[in-house]
Amino acid sequence: MAKRSDKKAEELPKVKLTKASLRGAMRVYEYTGAHRWKFYLGFFCLLLTGATALAFPYFLGEMVNATKVRDLGMANSIGLGLFLVLVAQSVLSYFRIYLFVNYTEHTLANLRQHLYSHIIRLPMFFFAQRRVGEVNSRISSDIVYIQETLTTTIAEFTRQVILIVGGIIFLAIMSMHLTLLMLAIVPVVAIAAVFFGRFIRKTGREVQDKVAESNTIVEETLQGISNVKAFANESFEVGRYTRSTLEVVRKALQGGVYRGAFASFIIFCIFGSIVAVIWYGVVLTIKGELDIGDLIAFVLYSAFVGASIGGIAELYAQLQKAVGATERLFEILDEKVEDIDLEGSAQKVSINGEVKFSNVAFTYPSRKEMQVLNNISFNAGKGETIAIVGPSGSGKSTLVSLILRFYDPDNGTIFIDGKDSKEYPLTPLRNNMAIVPQDVLLFGGSIRENIAYGKPGASAEEIREAARKANALEFVESFPEKFETLVGERGVKLSGGQRQRIAIARAVLKNPSILILDEATSS
Repeated sequence: MAKRSDKKAEELPKVKLTKASLRGAMRVYEYTGAHRWKFYLGFFCLLLTGATALAFPYFLGEMVNATKVRDLGMANSIGLGLFLVLVAQSVLSYFRIYLFVNYTEHTLANLRQHLYSHIIRLPMFFFAQRRVGEVNSRISSDIVYIQETLTTTIAEFTRQVILIVGGIIFLAIMSMHLTLLMLAIVPVVAIAAVFFGRFIRKTGREVQDKVAESNTIVEETLQGISNVKAFANESFEVGRYTRSTLEVVRKALQGGVYRGAFASFIIFCIFGSIVAVIWYGVVLTIKGELDIGDLIAFVLYSAFVGASIGGIAELYAQLQKAVGATERLFEILDEKVEDIDLEGSAQKVSINGEVKFSNVAFTYPSRKEMQVLNNISFNAGKGETIAIVGPSGSGKSTLVSLILRFYDPDNGTIFIDGKDSKEYPLTPLRNNMAIVPQDVLLFGGSIRENIAYGKPGASAEEIREAARKANALEFVESFPEKFETLVGERGVKLSGGQRQRIAIARAVLKNPSILILDEATSS
């Protein structure tokens, strides 16, 4: 049967917004480069759009008040002012969005490049402790989340704060009594609606989890259909799937009850609070304490404040997640890297290929309780071929890792041409070595590209000769596309033996001083 795959997707952590966490998140701005001015200019446009949004209810109220004095010229002037406000807001919104997107994309491109070059230089110990999917998530989903935050969330959060603060100020200027009533009702109801809505979304996610479980039953049953039929367990699987779908129904009906209650809450409380504010405003208008235009402006400002208070809670949660994603990225960027030469500026080192192990002992950092090698000593001279034989788990592949300096020994010394291998720069040292690993991994390109990986820029003739030496030329030329044949992901379109011969050709093309074959002909 297939392995169960109903594990919930990893969720981004929410981090409490403290000075320390915000200071850590601000490290993203180190990758802004020459584009920082775009952020500042975009933020200035954002402040202006907030100001123009606050001006809209005021001008609308004044236009209605013009009916009181029956002044057509006043109404036309205010109408023109409203039109100019809308034009200004439209233009400013365009430049705000464009500048934030432009700034964000350049910043994140720099961050992605730096993160990838950092990850690729991390030592093997790091990769032994992390899953590939987890590391890939840092480059993809975490950065995408930061992208959304820099592009929209920060701007929207700031805009909502402007609308809340500015709206309350305008409300207090128009009527303090009405403002106190509004603040006692509308924000409380809006916050309650946010938490109620979040609870409903949680129920919705539970329904999706149950659906995923039922889909997993279908997936694993169909993948293992021969087992199901061989054990005559069709009725068992039908029963299992039936119980799972009934659980989906139960959760969905529970969610329906909550959604119905939420709809009732919205209709009664949200609209009821708006009616209460309008009613009290009408009372003040009848008493002559408030103009009808001011009442309309007040209602619009109340709607702005209520909506902003309701939306800011979700935006705050998104900011928390963005800070969490940023912290996870910088956890990786703070890891110590190997001294790898990415620029190609390191001096080339010529190695004859003498390898000597002298009383080498080693324990993997992740398994300190189990010593893998204990006082290992041997010599391999230039041009000499030696074989190391032993059962699985005896440390043969560990010797390979130590020669390549994926790890350094705990005790003893590994000499290369009579010199401690630690004294060689890593990149020139590894440039003198080539390995055909036990588990061959081919990249998803062509055969030619996979062989050329051993010597980027190699000529077609060199690649062909390497394939011949590896006894791969015959089967390569039997393919219609020959060396341009695509090998598929991880080389799945080739047999195990063909993959190994391509890997041998790749190593031969490099023409190394030290050639390591780790069970390279097992297939």
